Order: sequence, then structure tokens, then C-alpha cells
Amino acid sequence: MKIVGVSACPTGVAHTYMAQEALEKEGRKRGHEIKIETQGSIGIENEVSEEEAEEADVVILAVTVMIEEEERFEDKLTVHADVNDAVSHPDKVLDEAEKLVNG
Repeated sequence: MKIVGVSACPTGVAHTYMAQEALEKEGRKRGHEIKIETQGSIGIENEVSEEEAEEADVVILAVTVMIEEEERFEDKLTVHADVNDAVSHPDKVLDEAEKLVNG
């Protein structure tokens, strides 16, 4: 399964990057192709391209703030998660994404 997403927290520091790392690690462990963009205090990093967004089976938005360029993910199956949940329970976030795709 191809997964893309965004992580972002109010300060744009620790939790933004911790969520990215936790989700990508859990996704790879499950055999998925996963890329999580961060929108932190220094701007957008690891940016998800329009093409990557189009090819994705599901989008994970692990955010607690408004994000830039969310329109890239319109009309996609989307899991909305709190950034703190993505850090603490990436397995549950990935379970939800898999359930959304697989029915």
C-alpha cells in the first residue's frame, strides 16, 4: 500500500518530527511504501509531490494545526489523527489507514 501524509504540531518542533518517524517506521515494518511530510517551525520538509499524492492509496494527516497545501489530498481516503496519537500509537493510526483502504 502507498501511504503519504503530513505531520504538524503547534510549535513545529519535536512532535512534528517524532510523528513522522513513528509513522514511517511502523509503515515500513508493515511493508508499506510511506512518506510523511513535516510542516514544522522551519517550513515544509520531505514534501509530498502532487504525483505522490495522486498515487497514494491513503493519506494520513497527523496534525493539530492548519497545514499548507492540503488541497493536494482532496478526493483521497484520509485518516485524521492527532499528532500526539501518531507519536504514541502509530500502530493504531496505521490500523485505521489499512481498514479504510481494505474495507
